[in-house]
Amino acid sequence: MTTMTENASGLREFKMPDVGEGLTEAEILKWYVQVGDTVTDGQVVCEVETAKAAVELPIPFNGVVAGLHFPEGTTVDVGQVIIAVDVSGGAAPAQAAPAAAQAPAVPAAPVVEAAPEEEAKPEGRKPVLVGYGVAESSTKRRPRKGAEVPAQQSETLYAATAIQGELNGHGHAAQQRPLAKPPVRKLAKDLGVDLATVTPSGPDGIITREDVHAAAAPAQAPAPVAAPAPQEAPARVQPQAPVPAASYDGARETRIPVKGVRKAIATAMVGSAFTAPHVTEFVTVDVTRTMRLVEELKQDKDMHGLRVNPLLLVAKALLVAIKRNPAVNASWDEAGQEIVQKHYVNLGIAAATPRGLIVPNIKDAHTRTLPQLAESLGELVATAREGKTSPAAMQGGTVTITNVGVFGVDTGTPILNPGESAILAVGAIKLQPWVHKGKVKPRQVTTLALSFDHRLVDGELGSKVLADTAAVLEQPKRLITWA
Repeated sequence: MTTMTENASGLREFKMPDVGEGLTEAEILKWYVQVGDTVTDGQVVCEVETAKAAVELPIPFNGVVAGLHFPEGTTVDVGQVIIAVDVSGGAAPAQAAPAAAQAPAVPAAPVVEAAPEEEAKPEGRKPVLVGYGVAESSTKRRPRKGAEVPAQQSETLYAATAIQGELNGHGHAAQQRPLAKPPVRKLAKDLGVDLATVTPSGPDGIITREDVHAAAAPAQAPAPVAAPAPQEAPARVQPQAPVPAASYDGARETRIPVKGVRKAIATAMVGSAFTAPHVTEFVTVDVTRTMRLVEELKQDKDMHGLRVNPLLLVAKALLVAIKRNPAVNASWDEAGQEIVQKHYVNLGIAAATPRGLIVPNIKDAHTRTLPQLAESLGELVATAREGKTSPAAMQGGTVTITNVGVFGVDTGTPILNPGESAILAVGAIKLQPWVHKGKVKPRQVTTLALSFDHRLVDGELGSKVLADTAAVLEQPKRLITWA
């Protein structure tokens, strides 16, 4: 896809590129340049977030920034122009700088001039009945695809469609409907109050929650009951305090847009859970010898400067188990109705980041020595924490490990990463009483959970992979005898 164009005025336009495979949009997280700045070929001008990762975009030519077409926080379709650069050698227009600094909420749109008779009739902002009122500060809205609408015009249309009782097509007032927000309407329905009978006290004739409660109070008063015939004096009953009505206060809620990595996670997990038939098996294993080996490796000169932890040996144990049971390293091709056997292992490591869970993978992990695997794991985790994982690093995985033990969790039932056949969850390693050589002793114990796609991995194969992984962790010398 061409990502830049040039016009006769010497302006070159840089378009949003497809930074991953088949991505259609990206959100601009941060601009590193402003209008008037000089840029050079290869200089990073902005950071964008796709459905897979955060990516820095370099500009492919020299010049002076003439315009930033979208503010930070805007989601832009692939192929749309995001920045214009003057490559003719002239200075950027002076009036363009303030516009970029203000970061308008929506992209520039054609100016719509009001008719002469309308200029003398400034229209105030109408009450908004969708949501919880008008925010005092300006709000940012994601630009709609298709025709652009000026911000002031779209705000007027939004308010006009939200208010009931507007004029009908013949210029006559339509039948008035009581003005109330959705939470207030639900409250009235729950209390059996007809909003048409409620006297509004809010601004512009809007019915408030207090108005509904006031109208409901008389209706909920208990009807008088005829006194029973004189009998034994009944026991005195203490009056119960009235139960307050349930509160549906939007001010105590936070709504977070689902986009970027979080949206991709949601889509992938739903697709995986309802496409691949999951089976999960568990095993609890004594890893005391593995923990001793971890401490010994930390002192080994070949591991100097490398991060050595239990996850490293879990990864190596799983690779040994896959070598002994290669059929587990496969994927299901729905279109071709085939099982695709992989003769390489791209080992995914689930990593929690501020933007959500991502699963980068170590390419050809099965070919790496223990020091090389430790180095790759360290780089993978550090890059993920910095939010710099590239889309390519998250593609092509075959099997994944998720370490829930770092949160103190014993184990879980992990969901397959889409396109993979198995995922191993590692629980917390704890000191527990364990029967060792016929005696109960305190031992380091953990629980492993293996989920696999039952279309291509049957119970026997899945059990062998889990059992072999556990056996290596229980007797680490098998890393040598089985490798």
